[in-house]
Amino acid sequence: MKKTLILCLFFCLNFSVFSQNKDTWVSFWDQDTTHIGFKDKNGVIKIEPKFMGMTIAHKFENIITVTEEKGQKWESYYLTKSGKIVGRDSLYVFDNGPDCENEGFIRFTDHKTDKMGMFNGYGKIVIPAIYSNLTKARNGMIIALKDAEKKQDGEHFFWTGGKEFLIDTNNKVLIENFTNNYDLNFYSLEKSKEPSKDPIRDSFLGVDGQYYSFINFDKEFKYWLQNTLLKDLSQTGLEKHSFDKITYWKEPNGWINLPKTKFIDQNYTYLKLKLDELKNPKTDYFVSTDGLNQFIFETEEYDVYFNNCRESKEWLYPVKSIIVNPKNKTEFKQDRFEFLRTENGYKLISVSNAKDNLK
Repeated sequence: MKKTLILCLFFCLNFSVFSQNKDTWVSFWDQDTTHIGFKDKNGVIKIEPKFMGMTIAHKFENIITVTEEKGQKWESYYLTKSGKIVGRDSLYVFDNGPDCENEGFIRFTDHKTDKMGMFNGYGKIVIPAIYSNLTKARNGMIIALKDAEKKQDGEHFFWTGGKEFLIDTNNKVLIENFTNNYDLNFYSLEKSKEPSKDPIRDSFLGVDGQYYSFINFDKEFKYWLQNTLLKDLSQTGLEKHSFDKITYWKEPNGWINLPKTKFIDQNYTYLKLKLDELKNPKTDYFVSTDGLNQFIFETEEYDVYFNNCRESKEWLYPVKSIIVNPKNKTEFKQDRFEFLRTENGYKLISVSNAKDNLK
């Protein structure tokens, strides 16, 4: 753990200057809810309501995407806390939404070349627009795809070919040929002279000759499932590994949430029966990964799991879903158990029952 913390601090030096600004501004609407402005923590208006469109940030830490109406046109750009405007008409947009800063960095697109780069919180280009694609900054590191070909598939596009690198926020290459890099916890970084022997870690050889290893969320969850959760399916055990509230679907009411103790007490027979099935190697089930649903988990106890634009922080708090297929192949409904990764381990947070008999 000490080793990991030291490495985290090393990479955090790249962006810690931004996180020192504790005066986070929050968004607010004007009277007719057509324009957005920002207030400081004391309620003092720092920016009068004038933004719309691509302005999706609920909180303003260092740099945000905004859209402003100018005459008959809309202008979109990046705005820093100091009022600096950068990246006019260079917004990075994915799935009809602009980027949201992470760790004081935000992505942009040079639309002339269709390449991506990154600004820091002061509006300075720290990664030039030479990459086909970039992930958000995570523990001061970014997965960068270079020289790939963009192809269209209906309304969506995807990349083929190219080469993936792991770089830092100074555009320094840490790992070349960074393949099979999915589902990694970048905040779990450890470096060593040899590949990690930990079964839940993936190791990659860096350009410095050292091995970079990261916890693989999928391996971590499956190991926890078999060696922790399924070892104790008592009511006490289930409560220990459950979120404070458990959300479930019930016709005709829709989504309902109950305190975990009440939910488990009312549905323990079902939970025990279905989870016990996972011990049988013949049980037909699989594990998928997603982020926490912002439209279902809306109250303040879930805020830590979303960023300033109310996007799920799935790169740190993924949701692992166990989907159990019916024994009768003519049936189509599945049983689904969702576990949110928290600072205190994986917690059961949502259940969907094929027979709709949850209480």
